[in-house]
Amino acid sequence: MSEQTESTADSSVFSRSDTDEASEAERTRGLIDPVALGAWMDDQGIGDQGEPVTSRFISGGASNEIFEICRGEYRWALRRPPRKVPDGRNETMMREFRILSALADTDVPHARAAGGTDDTSVIGAAFYLMDFVDGWSPISEPGWPEPFASNMEARPALAYELVDAIARLSKVDWQANGLEGLGRPDGFHERQVDRWYAHLDRFKFRDIPGLDTAGDWLRGRTPRSYTPGIMHGDYQFANVMFHHGAPARMAAVVDWEMGTVGDPLLDLAWVVMNWPEDEASRPSVGYVDYEGLPFRDDLLERYATMSGRDVDEIDYYVILARFKLAIVLEGGYARFVAGGADNPRMEAFGRVVLDLARDAAALAQATKL
Repeated sequence: MSEQTESTADSSVFSRSDTDEASEAERTRGLIDPVALGAWMDDQGIGDQGEPVTSRFISGGASNEIFEICRGEYRWALRRPPRKVPDGRNETMMREFRILSALADTDVPHARAAGGTDDTSVIGAAFYLMDFVDGWSPISEPGWPEPFASNMEARPALAYELVDAIARLSKVDWQANGLEGLGRPDGFHERQVDRWYAHLDRFKFRDIPGLDTAGDWLRGRTPRSYTPGIMHGDYQFANVMFHHGAPARMAAVVDWEMGTVGDPLLDLAWVVMNWPEDEASRPSVGYVDYEGLPFRDDLLERYATMSGRDVDEIDYYVILARFKLAIVLEGGYARFVAGGADNPRMEAFGRVVLDLARDAAALAQATKL
């Protein structure tokens, strides 16, 4: 299957505590062999030849671990699978590396790819190195950092930068940039329901109320117009980084493990599927504070203007996004229940899956499409 089957997860359940940091240090111990990595970097001509390599754990999600790698005057971010490497994850690493390499010289904010390998003998799994981004991510902050915490006039640009990045991504010529064969854009929508049900069948262990309602609605429905493009696949505030200070400027889109060539409007749906439509619908909890941010229709208009794509059928994409994400996260929850997950926070996916399926069914029953 060409589209990816894992996600970094619903990041609203991934806030960190001191206890988390201690357990993460133990969980990631030994995942980087500095000597072996340094030898590989020498062979690739990366960094100061012969200089010692040091590593520091930065963050980890349900499916990947990220380390800061330093050598001489240089530093990079290294991305690799967890200790228990899920099936297909090594291949996903190389997929991410390919996408980042293809984005070189485009206006899409990203970290430059420095090198990668599928040789698991180096550090025990496939990995890649990318430039270290000096910035901040909403998922790693307890709230909006200054000046966005106190200056409401500066906040809207955070949301517009979020949407602008995928609008730019949707306009990249994926064929000219070497991504032919990355996905299967022909028939993308026609196979989505069966493709994700087939994935669910690999680990299904419980009923998910509402999922079939959404699946039945989606089956046979395709957008009136569809222009293939690069899509991130798990696009949200948790998977971007901003430069420090105002005005808001995106530094990089990160975590490309679900990247493919498909319908970029699904990325837009990922952003807006839980975005407030008005003041009354602003969520009171979550990993970002929506106060002061523009409303959903403002983002839809911004994306349409920037990308040139029609957003009139966004309900279809939101239902598909919720349907797909529910199944993706159910895979992580199933691994947790079976005792095969490194990250104990994946337990929270169980509740998130049920919420997503319920909301997908509700929109399928209410939409006028």
